[in-house]
Amino acid sequence: MLHELLLALLGYTGDLIIDQREEQESIGVFLPPNAPISEECTFKLAPDISFIQPSERDVIERLITLGFYYRELDRFASKSRNLSWIRTLNKSPLSRTSEVTAGKKENHSVYRRAIANGIVEVLSVYRSAVLQIEQKLLSDSVPILATVTQGLNKFFVLLPPLYELILEIERDSICGGRLLNLLHKRCHCGVPELQACIQRLLWHGHQVMYNQLASWMVYGILNDQYGEFFISRQANGDTEHDSSQPVMLEKFARMATNDGALADWHLGFHISLDMLPEYIPMRVAESILFAGKAVRVLRNPSPAFRYQDAEYHQHKPRGSQKLQGFVERFSFQKEPSLDKKIGEELLPQIEADKIEAMLQDLKESSEFHKRSFECAVDSIRATAASHLWQLVVVRADLNGHLKALKDYFLLAKGDFFQSFLEESRQLMRLPPRQSTAGADLMVPFQLAAIKTISDEDKYFPRVSLRMPSFGISVKTSQVDLPKAKAFSEGDSSVLSDASEMSLDGWDGIALEYSVDWPLQLFFTQDVLSKYRRIFQYLLRLKRTQMELEKSWASVMHQEHTDFAQHRNDRVSYSISHQRRQRFRPMWRVREHMAFLIRNLQFYIQVDVIESQWNVLQAHIQDSQDFTDLVGFHQEYLSALISQSFLDIGSVSRILDGIMKLCLQFCWNIENRESSANTVELEHITEEFNKKSNSLYTILRSSRLAGSQRAPFLRRFLLRLNYNSFFEATARGVLNVVRPRPTLPILN
Repeated sequence: MLHELLLALLGYTGDLIIDQREEQESIGVFLPPNAPISEECTFKLAPDISFIQPSERDVIERLITLGFYYRELDRFASKSRNLSWIRTLNKSPLSRTSEVTAGKKENHSVYRRAIANGIVEVLSVYRSAVLQIEQKLLSDSVPILATVTQGLNKFFVLLPPLYELILEIERDSICGGRLLNLLHKRCHCGVPELQACIQRLLWHGHQVMYNQLASWMVYGILNDQYGEFFISRQANGDTEHDSSQPVMLEKFARMATNDGALADWHLGFHISLDMLPEYIPMRVAESILFAGKAVRVLRNPSPAFRYQDAEYHQHKPRGSQKLQGFVERFSFQKEPSLDKKIGEELLPQIEADKIEAMLQDLKESSEFHKRSFECAVDSIRATAASHLWQLVVVRADLNGHLKALKDYFLLAKGDFFQSFLEESRQLMRLPPRQSTAGADLMVPFQLAAIKTISDEDKYFPRVSLRMPSFGISVKTSQVDLPKAKAFSEGDSSVLSDASEMSLDGWDGIALEYSVDWPLQLFFTQDVLSKYRRIFQYLLRLKRTQMELEKSWASVMHQEHTDFAQHRNDRVSYSISHQRRQRFRPMWRVREHMAFLIRNLQFYIQVDVIESQWNVLQAHIQDSQDFTDLVGFHQEYLSALISQSFLDIGSVSRILDGIMKLCLQFCWNIENRESSANTVELEHITEEFNKKSNSLYTILRSSRLAGSQRAPFLRRFLLRLNYNSFFEATARGVLNVVRPRPTLPILN
C-alpha cells in the first residue's frame, strides 16, 4: 500500500489509487502529451477499498493531491521543453520557414521553456524527498504513514501555487513579457519558501530576456522568433505576429540594403506594449529600443559612407582652425587604419565588450534589481548615443549641413536670394505655366548662383528648387550627386500650402536638400518639411519687401525722367507737379507697408533666427549625446515656427493677407493712369490699414507679448509703435470705423 502511495506521489496511478480522468475518457494508463491540464484534482482512492480507516483515507487523499500536482507540472514541463518539432537538418529554407510558422501557431515559447526548466528543478527536489521517504520506510521495521506526511509537508506550500500558475499560463496562453509580468506579481507573497521558488522561476525567464537584450544591444540583432520580446519589428498593416512571421523573415533577408537600414531606424522597430513587463518603465524600454537601433546603424554603415570615410582619412580637410579644432576635439583617440572595417571602428569592440559585460552582470544576479537594471540600460544607451553623435556630428559634418540649411532655407545668404528675386521678378509678374514653370525658374536660379555662389561652397549642389503644385523639381547643378536622395516624396505640408495659393501661383516655390547616410537619421522627412515651410514664408516676405522697394525706385525714376523732359515746359511741369502732390497719400501708404515688412523681416531674421541659431550652436558644443542633439534641433525648429507666428492661424492669415495686399499695391501703382486702378488702390489701402492694426492688436495681447513664446516680441512691437502711431490707430479696429484716406481720381 505504501509503495503504491509513493508511486502515486510521482504521478503513477494503479489499482488502489486511480485517476478518474483516465477512467472517464478511457485513454489507457497515461495521458497523451498534448492533453490539456486538468482543472481539478483527479487522483482518488479506489472506492472499493474497505481495510483503510476513515482518518487514514483523509490523510492519503490529501497526500495524493501532491502526486496530481507533480504529474501536471511534469507534463507542462515536458511539453514546454519538447523540441522535437524542430527538424532543420537537410531542409530547404522554404520548409524551415513553414516549420517556424507552424511552430509559432502551436504556441511554442522560449520563455515557457525557461520557466519549465525552473519547474524541473523544483520537481527534482520533490523527487529526492520522495526517494528519502522510501529509504526511511524500508529501513523502519514498522513503516507508518506519518513518515510520508512529515517528509512532504513543505511541498503543500509549493506545488499547489505552481499548479495554479501553469493552469493560468495554459488557459490564457501567456508567454514572453506577459509571463515575466505574471511571475513578478506572484513574487510578492508572505511565504518565504514560495517566494524563493517563484523568484527562481523568474530568474530563468530573465535569462532569456537578457540573452535577447544582449543580441539587440550588442549586435543590433532582434533574436525573437516567436514574437515574445517587447522590442518587435513593425509589421506592414497587420501587427499580428502570426501573419507577419514570413514578412519578418523576408525583411531579415533584405537587411543589408541601405534603404532597409534607413527604414529600420525610422519605422522598422517599435515597443510592443503587450509584451512589456509592468516593472520596466516606458522610458527604459525606449532607451533599449534606441540603443539597439543605434548599434545597428554603427555596425552597418552604407558603402558610400565607407568610401567617403576612407577618402576623409587619406585627405584630411585643411579648413579653418576653429573647424579643425572642433573635429580634433571629438575624434577617436586612436587613428584607425584604412583596412579595418568601418563598422568595427564606429563601435569599437572594447565598447561592445563593456555593454556585454554589464548585461552579463545583470544576468548572473540571483534577483532582479530594478535600479541596477535601469542604471545599466542608461549607461548602454549613453554609450550608443555618444558613438552615434560622433558619427553624425564629426564624421558626417552635421554642423556644416545645419549652416547650409540656415543659408538657403532661412535665407541667411541674402545676396543670393536678392539676386534670384531680381532675375525672376518679371517672370513672377506672370502666372506660372504648368508645363514650363520649373524650366522657367532654372535660368534666374542659375544666374543668381553664378553671381553670388562660389565654387568652394560644397553644399549648394545639394539644393534644388521645386514647384510642388506642378510636381516639377529644378536641380541647382547638372552634376549627379552619388547616393544623394532628396526627401521630396510625400510632402503633404508643402503640397497643401501650395494648393492654397494664398498670394499667387509662385508661392508654391520650395527648396529641397539632398542628404546622405547617416544624416538621414537626423534630417528626417518631418524636419525638412518644417524647413520648407519656414523657407516659403521667408521667401514671400523677402519678395514683398523687394517689390515695395522696386516699385518706389521705378516710379521715382519715371518722375525724374518726366521732370527732366518737361522742366522747360511750364504747363507740363505744372501738371506733373500737381500729379505728384495728389499721390502723396499713396506714397505714405507704401511707406507704411515697407515699414511694417522691414520690421517684421528684421524681427524674424535677427531676433528669432540668429538668437535661436546661437542657442543651437551652444547645445552642439556642449552635448555629446545624439538623442539630446535631436531634441535640441526640434526645439530650435519649434522656436522658429512659433516665434514667427506660423503656428497661430489668425496671425498667419493676417500676415499672408498683408503680403498679398502689398504685392497688389505694387502692381497697381504702375498702372495708375486708370481710374479703376485708383479705386482698387483705395480698397487695398483700407484693407491694409485694417489688417495691420488687427495684427498689432493681436501681437500686443498679454497672451503673446507677456509669454515666453516670443521673448523678443516686445522689441518688435516697440519698433512698430515707436511714436505711438499703431497704438493710436488700432483702438478703433473693432468698434470704431476710421475715415479711410482718399486717393485722387485722375482725369
